[in-house]
Amino acid sequence: MNFTSPGGFAERALNSTMHVVEQLGLGIVAGEYPQGTLIPFDPDLEEMFGVSRTVIREAKKILVAKGLLESKAKVGTRVRPATDWSMFDADVLRWHASLRQSGSFLDELFEIRLVFEPAAAAMVARRAEPEQCSILDARVKALSKATTRREFIAEDLGFHTAILGMTGNRFMHSLGDLVQTTLVTVLDREVHAQTSFRSPEALEQNAADHRAIVQAIADHDPERAHAAMEHVIRSAKDNLDP
Repeated sequence: MNFTSPGGFAERALNSTMHVVEQLGLGIVAGEYPQGTLIPFDPDLEEMFGVSRTVIREAKKILVAKGLLESKAKVGTRVRPATDWSMFDADVLRWHASLRQSGSFLDELFEIRLVFEPAAAAMVARRAEPEQCSILDARVKALSKATTRREFIAEDLGFHTAILGMTGNRFMHSLGDLVQTTLVTVLDREVHAQTSFRSPEALEQNAADHRAIVQAIADHDPERAHAAMEHVIRSAKDNLDP
């Protein structure tokens, strides 16, 4: 028997493990398994998911590594406090983004944006080249021409991730890309129920606010770039609040 070929034992075991990780992870983030409580014992999980004990143990190891669970001999496996979860783990972020009620999570996303995105704009302002400003200017023009919510969100993502990339800091870029991508997932769902898009006046104001960031960067004015980016992020949050 070939244990590594497609459809072989190894692949089926991996798929089963990741299925259990997905279901347990979602359940923990959604509160189906409250913080501080024990999850079902291994035999119960084996029956619940129809998998072997090995699969359950591997799935639990993955969730322990993500900070969601802790195991103790003769006690069981407990859900760790949310403050211990690895929030920059791609799966943990995705599970949060999938929740219907994501108000507090969205608040935290905007808070972390206010920590690093204004700083990123200031970094770019200190050393921006003319061609980089041209790229940002083109993205603002595309943003101002958006005709649907999804198009607007995509163009906004492109603008902000471009600035993060221009910092030349790989940590900043990776962190920002992860947060921005998660934010797009949440925002796309949050605005889906709305029946109308931004008014032409609101869209132009938003474009003008983004243009102010580009101008500050072109003028090599870090403080102004920092303030302009902070204003854009706060305005975006205010537009989401009821």
